[in-house]
Amino acid sequence: MPRPDSAPALVLASSSPRRRDLLAQLGIEPARIQSPDINETPAKGERPRPYAERMAREKALAVSRADGECVLAGDTTVAAGRRIFPPAESPDDVRRFLTLLSGRRHDVFSAVALIDADGQVRVRVAASVVRFKRLHPDEIDAYAESGEGVGKAAGYAIQGRASAFVPFLSGSYTGVVGLPLYETRALLLTAGFPV
Repeated sequence: MPRPDSAPALVLASSSPRRRDLLAQLGIEPARIQSPDINETPAKGERPRPYAERMAREKALAVSRADGECVLAGDTTVAAGRRIFPPAESPDDVRRFLTLLSGRRHDVFSAVALIDADGQVRVRVAASVVRFKRLHPDEIDAYAESGEGVGKAAGYAIQGRASAFVPFLSGSYTGVVGLPLYETRALLLTAGFPV
């Protein structure tokens, strides 16, 4: 949907096609997309929720913004207790992460940051709880070999084949996918977007 002339231009600070698709569900199409380049290593002792908030803020601040533009960025952090799971870099990572999450609940903190046209930064976080069924090693191997979990936080995509592993989810489904739409819409409304 084209934006009305009165709405500011939106820069999406993410190369994630999932975030772009989720924004489209709100009828928002970014004027441009720019992938941020930041250090995503957690600070020593950093807890998962503050880490997700910091990552979303830093991603938004890391991209260029012209006068009058708004910047939207997100971060999805998966954690078991205080342990933060990075994106899986290989099928072996997927196996290791799913083995650790098998039969357990884990937290997903999905932060969204918006820099409005005046340069003010606002951040909101959706906190969700996901439980995996107890996974058989053959299920873990098959999922790892599918390639779906590579590049995903904690090595799985809830919107894909991994949805069959989840008997319980409390919180924001779209947040677990990668962009919490309730929180995102609230931020966009404060910046003058007709959503």
